[in-house]
Amino acid sequence: GVFQKKGHSARVLTPEEMKKLAKDQVLVSEFKQLKLEKEAQKNWDLFYKRNSTNFFKDRHWTTREFQELKACREFADQKLTILEAGCGVGNCLFPLLEEDMNIFAYACDFSPRAVEYVKKNALYSTERCKVFQCDLTKDDLLDSIPADSVDVVTLIFVLSAIHPDKMHLVLRNIYKVLKPGKCVLFRDYGLYDHAMLRFKSGSKLGENFYVRQDGTRSYFFTEEFLSQLFKAEGFEQVVNEYVQRETVNRKEDLRVPRVFLQSKFQKP
Repeated sequence: GVFQKKGHSARVLTPEEMKKLAKDQVLVSEFKQLKLEKEAQKNWDLFYKRNSTNFFKDRHWTTREFQELKACREFADQKLTILEAGCGVGNCLFPLLEEDMNIFAYACDFSPRAVEYVKKNALYSTERCKVFQCDLTKDDLLDSIPADSVDVVTLIFVLSAIHPDKMHLVLRNIYKVLKPGKCVLFRDYGLYDHAMLRFKSGSKLGENFYVRQDGTRSYFFTEEFLSQLFKAEGFEQVVNEYVQRETVNRKEDLRVPRVFLQSKFQKP
């Protein structure tokens, strides 16, 4: 079974979880942190080499969770231009293109290998999609997308993989291609998600920031941090809340607390 609630209060930790987080204060050395930053693209490329297109499930929940994709149309079959920033191998992109024939999608990813997988997908068509490799923290999106031309930007489990000091650069980049009055749809890991509590000692890079064994990194967002980040780049907050899901495996009596942040920010 799955229980879900949305709201503004962060998940409350158990005493054991609090003890574990309090104990884990040693940070990864500065030398290793710089190496991880330098090798971030290589590590994601290796991730896709190992997992091919099999790691993430196709995200058919996107249109259900984000009714805005329908709501931002002024009439029923209006053509929408979207940008999927950090598209991976297309798990979100292709279900959207299948479900909605009136979408043209720009899609980009940090990993050249992920971009190649998107291009090889049977559903990929240059008439409905333009995919390109891009480091959102430094490659200008205006080189591939006209200014003020995008109706919706999706930023789904992307920002968490970027160093917190560089996240504002991604938002600044996205701002330039989004039409005024249009939105960024955001979903990513929230504070005290199950994944955050599973990191072993020696994985901590900074506050709410960790490294996995394969060298890829993950940040866990608080509502306040995300709000400040977007507002500092000129966005207005429409919705910003925690989604707390508890997956229960009755057979094994396991409860897995998942926490995400689901948000919508608008360009004035």
